[in-house]
Amino acid sequence: MDLYACDLCGYYYDPEYGDEENHIQRGTPFDKLPPDWVCPECDASKDEFYKLDDELDTFDAYDLSLEEYLD
Repeated sequence: MDLYACDLCGYYYDPEYGDEENHIQRGTPFDKLPPDWVCPECDASKDEFYKLDDELDTFDAYDLSLEEYLD
């Protein structure tokens, strides 16, 4: 599933984990989040998020974990 990052604070939404704080179940894709969902770190709207797909291809090529890549 696609990962999305908040352009304002750097939080990333991973459907594998969902968003417990906002009662979003594991496995919920970003495009299925409620329209009024906001970033749990900075309250940014969904419009402030960008897809990490292209960047993930880069770190996959270097065999990095997501955590290593985001640090």
